[in-house]
Amino acid sequence: MIDKICTILTNKIRKEMPEVDEERAEVIMYGLQNIIGELPKIFLIFIVAYLLGIMKLTLISFIVIVAYRSFSGGIHMKTHISCIIYTLSLYCGTALLGKYVIIEGMSKYMIGIACWVFCMIMIKLYAPADTENVPILRKKERKQKQILSYIVLTVEFIIALTINIPSVTTIIIIGDFIQTLMITRIVYKLTDNKYGHEVYANT
Repeated sequence: MIDKICTILTNKIRKEMPEVDEERAEVIMYGLQNIIGELPKIFLIFIVAYLLGIMKLTLISFIVIVAYRSFSGGIHMKTHISCIIYTLSLYCGTALLGKYVIIEGMSKYMIGIACWVFCMIMIKLYAPADTENVPILRKKERKQKQILSYIVLTVEFIIALTINIPSVTTIIIIGDFIQTLMITRIVYKLTDNKYGHEVYANT
């Protein structure tokens, strides 16, 4: 259904804009699939969050992780079902951990700093982690996204270590840690993903 809607919209765009060639049409098609495909998942996330009584915490985890993920990149699941399960686990799961796992006192600083160092190293090695469908090939764009990944991660960890709200601290530390795992080579292999820039560099 989603593919059919996206095909209709892409064809309409090509009709209105004859300069859009086949390659650009594929990019538009993929973008529309992502946008339209994400909306039901977002609604589902917050419906589940409401039913679990963690709406505010899920909203925080959503904002924190999306802000970081938009620059660092990460895996994409191959099917809609696996994507829904992954998305719910990522945002609602992180919110639930924020509700029940308390990170405070000296452990907050020890765990927070250790996670920050790990994430910074992974950013250096893998960010921005692209995919075959949406490769990031321009060196300037890759550098910009990597720098912004460093900045967003650091700002979020500063908030986590200075704010006096344990649930928010937990959400930021665990959410960013999990998101960082999603850009690593081992998780790419486990989920049958490939880094787009590596694929196209070898073609």
